[in-house]
Amino acid sequence: MNVDSILRSKGNAVEYVAPDLSVYDVCSRLYEIGVGALVISRDGQRIDGIVSERDVIRLIARSGADVLDRPVSDIMVRDVVTCTRGDDVVALMEVMTDRRIRHLPVVEDGALVGIVSIGDLVKRRIRESEQEATALREYIATG
Repeated sequence: MNVDSILRSKGNAVEYVAPDLSVYDVCSRLYEIGVGALVISRDGQRIDGIVSERDVIRLIARSGADVLDRPVSDIMVRDVVTCTRGDDVVALMEVMTDRRIRHLPVVEDGALVGIVSIGDLVKRRIRESEQEATALREYIATG
């Protein structure tokens, strides 16, 4: 089971914002579309960074609400961990747990082609486990 199987079912649309957008406007966009992170990109192809709700909350707690007026490029994570369509879901779950991140942009030939969240990976893994259990029960019942 790999990332491509998730993108085929959920789609590969990626919400992104420009690096000059204010942190406040990014927060509004996160709320509006109901996601936990946004890719920061000038063109929707090349990743400049990523920002999550957690990043914003931590910065406000540390530096105060004035950060909301700054451009998101000032606070975005620049060293973005990415994955590819062929990456294994279980391996990525480990990476995300170890790195304490919840969103992975999917990159192909240097271009942004999707994004997966820890929720997407867990949901896919649960579905796979349920299918395996069903197959085993059927095998035992007919065995």
